[in-house]
Amino acid sequence: MIEVRSLVKSFGSHRVLDGVSLRVEKGESVVIIGRSGGGKSVLLKHLIGLVQPDAGEVLIDGENIARLNERELLRVRRRFGMLFQGAALFDSLTVAENVGFVLAREKQHTAAEVAKAVEEALEMVELPGTQSKKPSELSGGMRKRVGLARAIVYRPEIVLYDEPTTGLDPIVSDSIDQLIMRVNQHLNVTSVVVTHDMRTARRVGHRILMLHQKRMYVSDTPENLFHSTDPVVRQFIDGVSDPKEHNL
Repeated sequence: MIEVRSLVKSFGSHRVLDGVSLRVEKGESVVIIGRSGGGKSVLLKHLIGLVQPDAGEVLIDGENIARLNERELLRVRRRFGMLFQGAALFDSLTVAENVGFVLAREKQHTAAEVAKAVEEALEMVELPGTQSKKPSELSGGMRKRVGLARAIVYRPEIVLYDEPTTGLDPIVSDSIDQLIMRVNQHLNVTSVVVTHDMRTARRVGHRILMLHQKRMYVSDTPENLFHSTDPVVRQFIDGVSDPKEHNL
């Protein structure tokens, strides 16, 4: 479903990604971890064509989207849903208007069809009956759920999650994890999750990829990764700033 080959990206003189390669199979749920500023979110934006690589390829079902113009990219992006870090809701719109925004803008559906799709998406994220509320009336966890409803309302094939549990307490984070797994299973989507939350990584990923020093350092199952003796992996998973002080 997704393949990245030898991806290179710099911003000015600062190289962020330096030869990153990965594969994500159809229906797979893959988690990307790594240190802050290590290029995880930049990599995620390459997958949907929001950022263009300096070198390398990004293939969606075999099509290199790095070569597409903006109109062609719109066709590819229609296959994606994305949950941004801060949910990225429009404050002036209601929940229903936020969730149905893309469907309404495309003008290919009746108002009744859009309303039904919105209702189904909100039920999927366990927020039925919230259509008339504004984002300011919602908690952080509820806003994340609305953002997820908007990402899945048109039944995309791939859903990208950028730090889905950041800023949420452990109980709300758990509910978001459950929703990610439910969406992956019930809608049979391919999921790519960028996170610093090790509990989320362990629970929602069929496979975990770790970015380190601008490249893909490891790709393994959660079980193997969390039992790894590799010092780089252990330092990150254990959250240790100086491994020597912790006998690693």
